[in-house]
Amino acid sequence: MSQKSLALTQLARTAGCAAKISQADLQIALLRLPNVGDPRVLVGHSTGDDAAVIQLTDDLALAETVDIFPPIVDDPYAYGRIAAANALSDIYAMGARPISALSFVAWPVDSIGLDPLGRVLEGAASVCADAGITFSGGHSIVDEEPKFGLFVTGLVHPKSIVTNAGARPGDFLVLTKRIGTGILTTAAKRGYLAADGLAGAVCSMTTLNRTASEAMLAAKIEAATDITGFGLLGHLGNLLRASGKAFGRHLGAQISYDKVPFFSQVESFLAEGLCPGGTRRNLKYAAPNVSFARQLDEPRQLLLADAQTSGGLLMAVGASRLESLLADLAVRRTPAAAVIGQVVEASFPGHIEVTCNV
Repeated sequence: MSQKSLALTQLARTAGCAAKISQADLQIALLRLPNVGDPRVLVGHSTGDDAAVIQLTDDLALAETVDIFPPIVDDPYAYGRIAAANALSDIYAMGARPISALSFVAWPVDSIGLDPLGRVLEGAASVCADAGITFSGGHSIVDEEPKFGLFVTGLVHPKSIVTNAGARPGDFLVLTKRIGTGILTTAAKRGYLAADGLAGAVCSMTTLNRTASEAMLAAKIEAATDITGFGLLGHLGNLLRASGKAFGRHLGAQISYDKVPFFSQVESFLAEGLCPGGTRRNLKYAAPNVSFARQLDEPRQLLLADAQTSGGLLMAVGASRLESLLADLAVRRTPAAAVIGQVVEASFPGHIEVTCNV
């Protein structure tokens, strides 16, 4: 198969982070894991956070994450860049600094050859170089469906860890990238969007969350997560439940659909039925805990649950720090700096109310 005719997305049943196992199914599987009893584990699997954090010394902790998915775009170089930025995002969301990465490759060597794989690795290496790290090694297997990703290690001071369990009532919710990459890449895969029409989404997905993380640390924010495969509603719900458990009260959120930054064309594509399967699973899981304004029909609800790949950071910031955070994000030129709502006390854990003025 020639490089010109290669269409990586046609070799995959699902694309990018939309390939994630649903939250409902994942929770069932995780029930078999024992509770973490090691005191060195500062952040484990119980809160569904972005990375594990292991304390090494009083002043140093290790942040570890892994992210692997099938192709989300046809260009191998862009695929590698997106996969690397997506994996690094978990480290940045925890307030950590990446120091090394290992690669994982599953590749149909006989059917498409090694040249595209080389381009994937080149793309990933370029993003890692932007982050100041290199591949330290990796693992590869032969597979009929391409898959690629990184295991990333970072360092953080134990007192500087940013988790998804630190939000408090009254905190404002700030989002640093637009929503809709799952819809756009699905439209492209099905032939409804040309490659040049996907350029904005690719630019967003290959932009590191490093500068957003730096602004987060400067503002001394205590709660954040990155928006990836579970969508905005899914990851916000995780943050609210984890924070409420830590706070000792039920926490929810009020968000405004009008304030959420979206890519252009996404609403029209959804109206045509161009929706990833992962997005539909996300909405099915989230919907029982969400009160939608009556103006928000199913396509708009799906957009709030859209399975993102290499999405932005969602930060919970107190009112006294909001203005300085927004100013810093503007100086650092993050893709977005949108105040989409607030954390509130709720009648049950993770309740999200979505308003709309349209």
